[in-house]
Amino acid sequence: MERVDLPDLPDDLVCLQAAWYRTYDALAAPRPARTTALRRRLYALSVRLRRHPYWTRTAAVPAARAELRRQARQLRTLESAR
Repeated sequence: MERVDLPDLPDDLVCLQAAWYRTYDALAAPRPARTTALRRRLYALSVRLRRHPYWTRTAAVPAARAELRRQARQLRTLESAR
């Protein structure tokens, strides 16, 4: 399988995806507090991720989305280690 060269992902996009993961994790916790607020935040983050201008500039969207998820998980791991 051939590797696709991707343009660098914008930092704000990676941070948005990491925030999405944090919100999802909070919502998935046993008996989460503020479920309505968390669901609304997850929805808002999903919209911002989907409509980010980066997606209009890249042809390799599936590969870029996979790389975005990888980088966001790495950022989340680094943040939780602090």
